[in-house]
Amino acid sequence: MSEVGKSVLQGAKEALAYAKGKTKDIKKHILKIPENIDVRAIRDNLHMSRNEFSNQFGFSSRTLEKWEQGMRRPEGPTRAYLIVIAQKPYAVQEALSNFKVLKFHNE
Repeated sequence: MSEVGKSVLQGAKEALAYAKGKTKDIKKHILKIPENIDVRAIRDNLHMSRNEFSNQFGFSSRTLEKWEQGMRRPEGPTRAYLIVIAQKPYAVQEALSNFKVLKFHNE
């Protein structure tokens, strides 16, 4: 079995054990998302206007403006998204451009 296969199998075993309430020997990965994200610095590093950044990554221009002026702060999942944008903007752009709306069975 390949290393990837072993890793996937191990992950599945850990998920099953966790679902059964057996958490003692399971590896836990805890990520610390920074409380403060400098949104303007991220945007400036990408050489984008507010409008361009908003359109590329799905934010409203007004929200972006409030973050940059310190009137509001991005929430946890948004801060994580902004970190990904800062580190891998082209991957985010590619993922968003390739996204297809999924229909669920009950629709």
